[in-house]
Amino acid sequence: MSRPPSTTHPYDLHPSVAYVQGILANLKSKTGRTLEEWVALAQSEGPPDRKACQAWLKIQGLGTNQAGLVARRAEAVPGHAFDDTPEGYLAAAPGHVDAQYAGRKAALRPLFERIVTLARSLGEDVKVCPCETLVPFYRNHVFAEVKPFASRLDLGLSLGDPAAVKDSGGHLKDTGGFAKKDRITHKLEVTSQADLELVRQWLERAYLRDRNE
Repeated sequence: MSRPPSTTHPYDLHPSVAYVQGILANLKSKTGRTLEEWVALAQSEGPPDRKACQAWLKIQGLGTNQAGLVARRAEAVPGHAFDDTPEGYLAAAPGHVDAQYAGRKAALRPLFERIVTLARSLGEDVKVCPCETLVPFYRNHVFAEVKPFASRLDLGLSLGDPAAVKDSGGHLKDTGGFAKKDRITHKLEVTSQADLELVRQWLERAYLRDRNE
């Protein structure tokens, strides 16, 4: 079930949370120490700088992802939504969106909410998972994302090879993502409600494409 369980959580759990929680849960079996034990060791014996601490932890035998997570937790102000509990991420997610649409960008918030509504209307398996600077939409993979700028929203889309995408209106822009093997390959600049029909069409195409991958 991709929908949040109640209005307390208007967004969905980011896939990164489960991935990170898996790493943390398996630290003891894979490394001989729990997260708490690694954090205590890093704080007592490791360097205070996060990058230096991560390098030090790798010398102690941790993998890159393990070391990065422990180093972050060992900081004086530890934590991040993506390596918190699921409850912690869901509590933080609305704040990410509020911060993105603060100040001059506040006028774009209703347009963003309309795009979210369009994305959710595509199917019950759509997940809306805010990050700190943008909001991605997931099905099996990320198929679209919304990022605000001063006077527009950029709707990133996973549409594949630009040579195979026909855009007779010339509205799409190639992000260069396909050549770099990124998921997001195109973007559509959205400035007003008048753009929403185009948004719906391209969101649906990206959503359906994700089903077939």
